[in-house]
Amino acid sequence: MLKIVSDLPSRLCDGVSRRRFMHVGALGLGGFGLTDLMRLEASGASRSHSSKRSVVLIWQHGGPSQLDTFDMKPDQPAEVRGPYESIETSLPGLRICELMPHHAEVMDKCSIIRSFTHGNGDHWAAAHWLLTGYEGANGSDRIPRNPSMQAIASHLLGPKQPGVPSGININDGGFGFHGGAYLGVAHNPFRIGDFSYGNEAGRLPTGSDESFKLVDGLSADRVLNRVSLADQFDRIRRDVDEGNTFDNLDDINRQAQEVILSGRARKAFDLSDEDPKLRELYGPGWGEQALLARRFIQAGVRFVTLNTGYWDDHGGIKARLDDKLPRHDKAVGVLIKDLADRGMLEDTLVVTAGEFGRTPVINKDQGRDHWPQAQSILIAGGGFQHGQIIGSTNSKAEHPTSRPIKPADFNAIIYQSLGLKPDDTINNLAGRPTHLAPDGIVPPELL
Repeated sequence: MLKIVSDLPSRLCDGVSRRRFMHVGALGLGGFGLTDLMRLEASGASRSHSSKRSVVLIWQHGGPSQLDTFDMKPDQPAEVRGPYESIETSLPGLRICELMPHHAEVMDKCSIIRSFTHGNGDHWAAAHWLLTGYEGANGSDRIPRNPSMQAIASHLLGPKQPGVPSGININDGGFGFHGGAYLGVAHNPFRIGDFSYGNEAGRLPTGSDESFKLVDGLSADRVLNRVSLADQFDRIRRDVDEGNTFDNLDDINRQAQEVILSGRARKAFDLSDEDPKLRELYGPGWGEQALLARRFIQAGVRFVTLNTGYWDDHGGIKARLDDKLPRHDKAVGVLIKDLADRGMLEDTLVVTAGEFGRTPVINKDQGRDHWPQAQSILIAGGGFQHGQIIGSTNSKAEHPTSRPIKPADFNAIIYQSLGLKPDDTINNLAGRPTHLAPDGIVPPELL
C-alpha cells in the first residue's frame, strides 16, 4: 500500500516529487497500452472554449506603490509625493516615475487603471482576491478556496499548442494563490525560477528545462510504454481523496507525454537563437525571465506569471525602489515593445499588478505601508483599446474619485481577453455551477 505523505501539494502520494513526476524518467512505474493512450488523449479533447490569446501577468507581490509609479502627485509635500520626479511618456498627459523610461516609451500601447480598489490589507487574502476574483479567502487560515485565473484558463482552454504546459509560474509569486484548488493539480502552473520568498502561493511544483527532456536512456517508444501511473493514482483517488486534489492526473500524464515528445517546452528555454542585442536590452534576471515569458507564449503556453521582486517596502523605500524598479522597468517595458514589434501584442495580454497599493504618507521608517483603497494597474495588448488612463484618485492617491475597479472586474478583464465571460461557469467542489468572476465588469473604455 502506498504511503500518503503529509505535504501533498509538493509531493505525490508515493513520495515522487511533482518535478520528478514531470521528468519522464520517473514515469516508469506502470504499464501503458494503446487504450490508455487513447483515453489520455481523449481527456484533453473536451475543452469547452477556444481562444487565440495568451496572458503574461507580471505579479508584484507585496504591493507596489502607486505614488512612486503611475499615479504621482508632484504638487503634494515630500512625505506624500515621495522621492522621485516624473517624466513624460508616449501617452500625452501621462507622466510616470523617472526610474521607468522603458515603460514611458510604450505607454501609448497601454492602459493605466488608477482607480483599482478593495478593502483587504492582508497580503495573502488580498492576493487571493485578485488572483481568483473571489473575496472569501482570509489571511488567518490561508486556505486556497478558489482556483486562480491561470487554473481556469488551463481548465477551460488548455495550452495554445500541445507539448507545453498550459501555465508557467516564474519566481512563484509569494503571496496569494496561483494554483488549481478544487480543479485539481493538473491545472497548477509549472513553476520555475527564484523561490527566495518561499512557495506560499499554492505550494506548486518546481521544474526547469531539465524537466522537459528524455532521461535515463528512455526513447520516445519507451515513454509510450512507461508513462502511466494511472492505476496507482486511480486507486488513491478512490480510497483517500475527497477534495479533488488528484483529479485530472490523467491530464498530467497526457501533458507529460506531449511535453517530452514534442520538445517545444525545452526549446523555449534555449535563448541562444535570440539576437544578442535584444538579450542585452532585456538584461539579466527579471529581464531574461521576461524574454523567456515571451518565448513560452510563442511556444504555446496560455498563461505565464512572472513575479518581479518583493514590493512590501515598509522602510527605506527609495533605496529599495532605486534597486528594483529599473530592473522591473526593463523587464516590462522591453517585453511590451518586443511583443508589439513582433506583431504579438494584439494576442498577448500583459498585466502588471500586486495585491494592493501603499499608504499616501511615507512613514517614520521612510517606507510606505499597506493601502488597499487605491492601486495602479497596467494593461497592454490582449485585444483591448489602449493609450488611456482609466479612473482617478484624489489629491493624495488615497481612494478613487472616478471609475472604481474591483477584484472581480480585474478578473473579468483578463477573462474577456481570453474569450471567456465573467458569467461563464465551472463546477465547484460541491458540483454546483460557479461563475468565473461574479459581478465582474470590464471597463467600457477598454472595449
